[in-house]
Amino acid sequence: VCSSDLKFIAAASLVGTAAAFTSTQNVGRSVSALNAEKSPAMPFLPYPENLKGYIGDDIGFDPLGVSNFFPMDYLRESELKHGRIAMMAAVGFIAVDQGLVVHPLGKGLTSLTAHDALVEKGVMGNALLWIGIAEMVGYLAIAEMLQGSGREPGDFQLGVKFLEGKSEAEIAKVKYQEIMNGRLAMLAFGGMVTQSVMYDKAFPYF
Repeated sequence: VCSSDLKFIAAASLVGTAAAFTSTQNVGRSVSALNAEKSPAMPFLPYPENLKGYIGDDIGFDPLGVSNFFPMDYLRESELKHGRIAMMAAVGFIAVDQGLVVHPLGKGLTSLTAHDALVEKGVMGNALLWIGIAEMVGYLAIAEMLQGSGREPGDFQLGVKFLEGKSEAEIAKVKYQEIMNGRLAMLAFGGMVTQSVMYDKAFPYF
């Protein structure tokens, strides 16, 4: 065997060893990725670690990874607020279409026609004022919470009597139900408004 053949054999051996080592590393990484905990809501994505410890964390829905960039307390506060507003909005939207008159100038209006009509009559400015005050109070509560006040997201000390005497498991169940109902209401209200606009019909919107 000449020296050139020996050099070729040595080089081939080194390349083969490196390829085998690299392959083993890749396999190890692949196995690790497969064994990583997956999101129940999105089984092809890893579980969002920052959701752990929060009511409703078993769903693990955060496909955009928002929880990696914002404090979870802030995100949960936002979800609860929008969920609660949507629950009230869904009930109110149907109630007005069923004949409930909240403002004297709203008589004879549907939920769909009420907005433009009351804007023209200058009524919506009052609503904007009260909503603005509520938002400022909410932001102050969020600021205190993020500074370590110990306040739980969404806790405005309303309905505390309802939770008295309940175990931790029962309270967790109630909180979970509120979150799920809020999520459903956000989707439902969007659908109700869309149906109402598309078909120009009041409840049941088709």
